[in-house]
Amino acid sequence: MARKTGKRMVAKAVAVLQKDLLTAVRSRNGLLLSAFAPAAQLLTFFYLSRAVGPQFRPEGLPYFTFLLVGTGFYIFLLASMHGFLNVIQESQQNGTLEVLMITSTSPLALLCLAALSACATAFLQFVFYVAAGLCLFPANLRISLFGASAVLALSVLIAISSGIFAAGLQISIQKGSAVLWLFGSSAWVLAGTLFPVGTLPAPVRMLSQWLPLTHSLAGMRLAMLAGAGPELNREMGILLLSVVAVLPASLAFFSWTVRRARQLGTLSSY
Repeated sequence: MARKTGKRMVAKAVAVLQKDLLTAVRSRNGLLLSAFAPAAQLLTFFYLSRAVGPQFRPEGLPYFTFLLVGTGFYIFLLASMHGFLNVIQESQQNGTLEVLMITSTSPLALLCLAALSACATAFLQFVFYVAAGLCLFPANLRISLFGASAVLALSVLIAISSGIFAAGLQISIQKGSAVLWLFGSSAWVLAGTLFPVGTLPAPVRMLSQWLPLTHSLAGMRLAMLAGAGPELNREMGILLLSVVAVLPASLAFFSWTVRRARQLGTLSSY
């Protein structure tokens, strides 16, 4: 029974990816624009790092590679979060959310399937963004494949948890986009995306340590640019604890909001 359920879920995931791939191929202008923005960003960061000078080495890394990995990974994680929220928002705008929530597929599984393409697209953009940056502007790498894979997996689970929580807020109070925007704007500064966390004031620095994205960015930089070591192990441990704390809470919150909206008859509200 479990094997059949698994096969059905895989078949549904493949069907969703095929549908979204065909839609993306038809939108050629969108593909060109999505390629232009990262290229412009790479050039901006390269000349910014040259203007700052080689003497500025945050966390012992060249400033360009610090920006490259930090901004690329941050944008990937934030785009993955928005993928879950957009599924609910689009269904509310189209008036199809109530119909989708009563299908044979559970609401949570349906949400994850619908957001799968957004997460996959964001991951491919992250890979091409970092690869293009390193090809155009080479840097010394000391990659830990295990460390990078572990940080990626744990960070994706945290992003999924945040996206599911935002989707639940969107169902309950229609404010998921506002909360996620506030979170993303704050994390852009607090997580050490553009500059090291150590340069922040002490109270803000303490606050940033409670933000999982801070450890995601630090862990990915260490895994890609510094190799394995005790600092990387520490970041992975913090990420693991974060996943254990936030993933069950977000799943329970989303299930509760769907159940409550069904009881109140507000699934179609927007």
